[in-house]
Amino acid sequence: MTDEDTRDGHEGHDGNGDGEARAATVVRGPETAWPLENALFSAAVLARRLPWADAPARALGLDLLTREGMTRALLAHLKRTRSGRPVRLRTPFGSFLVPLRADDAAALLAHAEQEGALAAATGLDAGGRRHGLSPHAAPDASRAREAAPPAGALRDLIREDVDGITGARRGDGTLDWKVWRAGTLRLARRAVVGAAAAEDTLLSEVLGAATAAVDGRSGEARTAALGRRLAPYLTDPDPASLAGRLSPGGEAADTLVPAVAHALSLVSEAASATALQALALHAAGAADSPERAVAEALRRWPPVATAVHPVRASFVWQDLAVESGTEILCAPGMLPREPGADGPASWPGALCAAPGGCAWAPFAALVATQTVRAVLAEARPVLISPRFGAERLPDTLDPGGLLVALTEREGRSGDARVTVGLPTALPVAASGYAPASYAALAQASAERLERHAESLTACAGHSGWNDDEAGEHFRMVLLGHADRCAKAAADVRRAAQTLAG
Repeated sequence: MTDEDTRDGHEGHDGNGDGEARAATVVRGPETAWPLENALFSAAVLARRLPWADAPARALGLDLLTREGMTRALLAHLKRTRSGRPVRLRTPFGSFLVPLRADDAAALLAHAEQEGALAAATGLDAGGRRHGLSPHAAPDASRAREAAPPAGALRDLIREDVDGITGARRGDGTLDWKVWRAGTLRLARRAVVGAAAAEDTLLSEVLGAATAAVDGRSGEARTAALGRRLAPYLTDPDPASLAGRLSPGGEAADTLVPAVAHALSLVSEAASATALQALALHAAGAADSPERAVAEALRRWPPVATAVHPVRASFVWQDLAVESGTEILCAPGMLPREPGADGPASWPGALCAAPGGCAWAPFAALVATQTVRAVLAEARPVLISPRFGAERLPDTLDPGGLLVALTEREGRSGDARVTVGLPTALPVAASGYAPASYAALAQASAERLERHAESLTACAGHSGWNDDEAGEHFRMVLLGHADRCAKAAADVRRAAQTLAG
């Protein structure tokens, strides 16, 4: 289009400036990355299947040579050379339109959603393999806020489950991932579906299978099975649960299934994965409150880290023409960070891939926060592995690979009860951990032994032993055990100091 053509177009619109601007705008498709850029991006993503590949670079602090560092550097290069516009990248696992700024990604998806141009999103794992995501189904924000149990009521709902989790830790104070996940899934079922569903472990299994399904035929069968599993709990829902508050008038069970299933999926993920990551952040000194710990965990390690949004109808966003059949790749953690920023930017799709956010996400974050708060009220977390500090947080943190110990909180006086009720001190399979990790584990064990010595001493001081000679004998036995525990604690503490260097 020449300058004269543009001027002629402007003169033919009777002063309508908006119409003239639209007429003069040149709509064009996205640029395609060069073959070398495509190859580098593919290599960086495929390298995620080898978690040990960048261990030397991480150990030396060379972030640019890690997988995440290389990906961000490449996307920053594309951002400079393509004027910040979304670019098409071709990879062995698909061709994607990739926004290069977080605000562009949010705006592009929101516009596409308004145009009705998006199909259901799928997830993309670290190795480029696709997996299903919980289908977005939530009421409007005001109704979701009314349905969500308040923080005080929620705290009472989950207290029993949190007490069971902290009581089931190993003898050295560490949390087993399987025990933690089972306990947090239980409290998620209680909070969302009701007390009757708390013990229904099959419900969580069916939900996980339905969520992960990608194939249409198996997905439909799994979704139908989930509906059948949820229906009995929604016929007369627990009034204290989210489902009961969502339908106080007895709405038909089949109409509640999608929204309740989506809420349960988000709450289960937040309570199991995000809450444990938040405990690790708190233990590392990177967050000073449960709210900040959960918010930081969602920002740095969102459960929906990478989502693929298929375009089913062509649309135009700003001056960018997006054709039907395009797949938009949104991965905020991969995007180049703004100057001076620490970690990725906040992203509304941390828990749900729905453009513009999900009304259930605040409730899921609240459950995770109350879970962390309940744990911190009873114990102090100690990060065993992987070891990191507040000054340098990892780019990825798999909750299944976290090892956190819970020690008794300081300042608690003895009440004549033996506080360590575990039958045996189970060893931790910690093969390959660095000496600093063993030092932290030994330190946690020393503190636990000291608390045990204190509780034995308090128990020996109870007046019930004063009645007869046998009582005095058992008091001496208890005090002897307390002395041995205190001596063992001192020995373990010295070993911890030696390991820590």
